[in-house]
Amino acid sequence: MDYIVLSIPVFFILIGVELLITNLRKTGWYRFNDAVANISCGIVQQISGVFSKTVLIVGYVYIYDHYRLFEINENVFTWVALFVGIDFFYYWFHRLAHEINIFWGTHIVHHQSEEYNLSVALRQSSFQGFVSMAFYFPLALLGFNPISFVTISAFQTLYQFWIHTKAIDKMPQWFEYIFNTPSHHRVHHGRNPKYIDKNHGGTLIIFDRMFGTFQAEEEEVIFGVTKPLASFNPVWANFDWYADMWRDLNQPMKWRDRIKLLFNKPGWLPDYLGGYRMPKEIDAEQKVVYDVRIPLGLNYYILFQYLLILAITSGFLFNLNVFSRFQQGLIAGYIVLTTMNLGGLFDKRKWAYFLEAGRWLLILLALLFIGSQTMILSSAIILLTALSILWLRKYRHIFDPVSS
Repeated sequence: MDYIVLSIPVFFILIGVELLITNLRKTGWYRFNDAVANISCGIVQQISGVFSKTVLIVGYVYIYDHYRLFEINENVFTWVALFVGIDFFYYWFHRLAHEINIFWGTHIVHHQSEEYNLSVALRQSSFQGFVSMAFYFPLALLGFNPISFVTISAFQTLYQFWIHTKAIDKMPQWFEYIFNTPSHHRVHHGRNPKYIDKNHGGTLIIFDRMFGTFQAEEEEVIFGVTKPLASFNPVWANFDWYADMWRDLNQPMKWRDRIKLLFNKPGWLPDYLGGYRMPKEIDAEQKVVYDVRIPLGLNYYILFQYLLILAITSGFLFNLNVFSRFQQGLIAGYIVLTTMNLGGLFDKRKWAYFLEAGRWLLILLALLFIGSQTMILSSAIILLTALSILWLRKYRHIFDPVSS
């Protein structure tokens, strides 16, 4: 049972509550384009997970089946031990994902938003699991059952949803000492130099205290990464860091330094190319966040299309077994294409305008060749396509001819 997928309705209910709070208090915690980009990254991660989750757990199951050292009887004590073990190895994965350049590329997506709200919790990388899973193999070696591991690690992940908020200031002191909290995690998302690479805990904060990476929330947190993504495209968000790494690797340097660049801290360069690029201090009053102004009507178009794709994604994830692997691939590709297009529209990219129009024409072609079971459904699709293309066409003039 995928508890994270089952929790999706709860996520959106809580985001709705936070939106209500921010509107009543007029706090400005949400921007529409940023929130859609955050949730889109989560959609892309969940869609890619349809094809990767089985592969990722194979190594754990193989070690458990062939090399486990103990037969662990499941009871409340072993579940607590497994929970602490998962949090311990999560801490080390999370810490090294910040401290090793090539690993940072699998995690940076979660930090790219320059806002901090519950939608940021859904902003996840599609590649992170390929690195993180290996950190948990010692638990398989010890003999912790794969089903118990998957279940408890899901709840460890679910815990981290609520800590992505500004609505909660500080918890009771004893709670702040043991557990990860919104205050601790705001620090973790900060790009202030004193906050970078701090508070890596998942559920517990005690490992940060033990291993010297704890930092209390003091000065105002400036959210985001030191080199902003400057895009609302959830697909590009997964590749931007690797594009930067590729440019660094193509500088004139020794081959051993290219290897060092992969495994040293983000920002590292050899001394003869300037050395480590230190993060700069930020003035909270002078910070500038990436934003692109588009007409209100285009925002409504994106909202309308986004509600449609959220419904399609939810139906897809809750009914995976209904589809063949080929059908899953087609639907997944369509969902990812849609989120990419909508992000491109926010960025005012010309390619997004044409791809979005093409997406609807593709639906008409599919309807023509595949057909549908009912005349009502066919008519609804044709009407929706015509409405969407006419609505989009109204804003053709605003798109920047520069593509990315």
